[in-house]
Amino acid sequence: MKTQINLLAMLMLLFLAACNNTPLGKRATGLAYEVVVTMDAGAWEGEAGQAVKNDLLAPVPGLPQAEPSMRITFARPSDFNGLLTYVKNIVIVDINSARYTKVSISGERNRWADGQLVLTLHTPDANTLVQYLNEHPRVMVDLFTREEMSRGMKLLETDYSRDVFRQLSEQLNVTLRVPGTMSFSKSGQDFFWCSNNAGTGRTDVVVYAFPYRDADTFTRDYLVAKRDSVMKANMPGAFPDSYMATETRYVLPEYKAITLNDRYCGVLRGLWRMQGDMMGGPFVSHARLDEENNRVVVAEVFVYAPETDKRNYIRRGECSLYTLQVPGDGTRLPEISVVPGGEE
Repeated sequence: MKTQINLLAMLMLLFLAACNNTPLGKRATGLAYEVVVTMDAGAWEGEAGQAVKNDLLAPVPGLPQAEPSMRITFARPSDFNGLLTYVKNIVIVDINSARYTKVSISGERNRWADGQLVLTLHTPDANTLVQYLNEHPRVMVDLFTREEMSRGMKLLETDYSRDVFRQLSEQLNVTLRVPGTMSFSKSGQDFFWCSNNAGTGRTDVVVYAFPYRDADTFTRDYLVAKRDSVMKANMPGAFPDSYMATETRYVLPEYKAITLNDRYCGVLRGLWRMQGDMMGGPFVSHARLDEENNRVVVAEVFVYAPETDKRNYIRRGECSLYTLQVPGDGTRLPEISVVPGGEE
């Protein structure tokens, strides 16, 4: 446990000495959640390569079917040149017993292109790397996920629905930046809904508020019960007596506390289903305390994309949740991207 705590503390430090923020004139290429891995071909085919794959291909939490977190392209060091060096996400595995006695991981932004994150794993041998990755699960994929979330938030700084932003400000006294494609909306009592109403990859966002009672409010059971009551009242289905509910029959939602700009945020991640219908999919919500108004504000994204991968849809929507601003937050959006340096 101590090792895990120390690692998380390390991951929250910016590795400023290694960052190059000077514009390079070349924009990083590649799709979101794609990564290029370069290392010795023999090691890639062995246990070390499998350990790297296991980290980067770890399942995305909270989806109805398992989907890998990243898509990997492998390149031998001799082939790692040209366009491959401009990809957004890169992992370099440096195996050298003459230079290293233990594993360390370092990060560098904008090494070959603007908007790029390069992680380098330094290790004396393959076995030591395997042991390290087994002891530090998801160390790389969580970093890349945070970086992709940060990139998504950056896009939302300028490309967002002004209409939704205005409506939420006027009706609930909060702000939220959702993609401009969210052109359908409706309001209720302390409730707001918007959607892209897409035929494929439909993404909906809801924001609602309720009075804050005590610290037990920020628990999984309380937030699930509140979610169910709010959705039943505001999200009816297409059939009589059908409504949205949280799926708890087979798997319970995951609850996790995070900090955004030094303020508490409860993250609920799980599955929803339409009671009385066959619809369902993943959801993620952020619950924030509005101290000025003694209330809890919840922003949630949920996706309906049957027979289609849902990873990018839910993650794209999740970027919006990080832009939620309640009274007292000011105007600064949270920084969620971190770059490691020198974990020993």
